[in-house]
Amino acid sequence: MSDTRLIHGFHAIVAKLRHSADDIKEIYLAAARQDGRVRDLLRAAESAGVRVVTVDAARLDGMAAGQSHQGVVARVAAAQRHVTLDDVLDTLEEPALLLVLDGVTDPHNLGACLRVADAAGAHAVVVPKDRACGLNATAIKVASGAADTVPYITVTNLARSLREIQERNIWVVGAAEEASSDLYGVDQKGALAWVLGAEGAGLRRLTRETCDTLARIPMHGSVASLNVSVAAGVCLFEARRQRSGG
Repeated sequence: MSDTRLIHGFHAIVAKLRHSADDIKEIYLAAARQDGRVRDLLRAAESAGVRVVTVDAARLDGMAAGQSHQGVVARVAAAQRHVTLDDVLDTLEEPALLLVLDGVTDPHNLGACLRVADAAGAHAVVVPKDRACGLNATAIKVASGAADTVPYITVTNLARSLREIQERNIWVVGAAEEASSDLYGVDQKGALAWVLGAEGAGLRRLTRETCDTLARIPMHGSVASLNVSVAAGVCLFEARRQRSGG
């Protein structure tokens, strides 16, 4: 197994330079690009002591396996920094705000959820090891740097991890369209974990049964549901609104 992996896109690579430059082995840059974003990246790479190699677009296309790379690819350490839930919770100075994803399989949705979690100030994103897409290059690119700022925690047994979260006095709320109450009626000022299900399927039965309560996002139009990242944003920002006294 290789000890490196590839990431691509300016946001993802600049964020890596800022937060964990030591993980970057080499950056590959399209020879044709000579714009401001390239100059900013070159300055950041020089400051961090990271080598930049100029290559043609065809090589980048092959490295990114057909994904949109924006003219830049980086080879980074394969191992993700291992963080546990206890590592995160033991250092908090405010009530916990967690986003738990029950089997999100689309890397674009995972990346968007990480970005939303960063924007809302969530302290971690928790996902199951199986039945999920994992933090691949596509998810990292879509996250626009949030993959390096939001702790990403994988767990072997999601239901057991939810019970451990509850033992830390964190209220676990599952998002479910059939719930009798909506999210605006849930007190979200204390320690809280929002649990959102996979695209289309929603929460799995055991996950649903483990939650302390279920809440729905009220829908006022013709569509029946929201994309998981949009739903995550609605839920997390309502928690922030309540905590700010709004």
